[in-house]
Amino acid sequence: MSLDDYFAGLAHPNPNLRERAMWDIVDNQDDTTIPRLMAALDNEDVVFRRASVKTLGAVGPKAVPAIIEGLLKSDNVTVRGSCAKAMAQVAIYHRDAEFPQVGLEALTQAMEDANPVVHIAAAMALGQVGVPAVEILSHAVKTTDNVALAVSALNSLGSIPDERAAIMLKEISEDESADPYLQETAVSAISRLELIQGFKKSS
Repeated sequence: MSLDDYFAGLAHPNPNLRERAMWDIVDNQDDTTIPRLMAALDNEDVVFRRASVKTLGAVGPKAVPAIIEGLLKSDNVTVRGSCAKAMAQVAIYHRDAEFPQVGLEALTQAMEDANPVVHIAAAMALGQVGVPAVEILSHAVKTTDNVALAVSALNSLGSIPDERAAIMLKEISEDESADPYLQETAVSAISRLELIQGFKKSS
């Protein structure tokens, strides 16, 4: 089978076959692979587009420069949102690799994107990056006037088993001057974080 066949497989209705096509692309990639995946990020076929996002993540850190270009420079909001999600997939598929500093910087910048699809996806991606993103997310919570972004950042902090994340969540949950919705979000994020930390201790 050719790379063209594997790319066609990303649009297959069967998720197992899409997954197989994704790993076939990763295993047989060439110089055209990353540009082709990037070109799919505004495809009208949602299944194909999402599979391309996941495949960029599976390709890993070497796809990050191209993803950053799309995240920060594309005029197309679908592409920018897809790039933020691709960053999350890089973090998910390459947990053992250090997440690129340039990727962290790009996601930090993307949290200032005017479109909520993009800035919320960027905050969620930072949650997947984990510990290296705690300070960035905490700073966003403390400085943004965008309640939706602050909520996303708090939820992301609630998925990172790190003492600084716990302190930030506690601070917001007890801050009577904070937006009630943020306080509520912080309380539920603390509960989720405690579950994650309890699971880590028992495993």
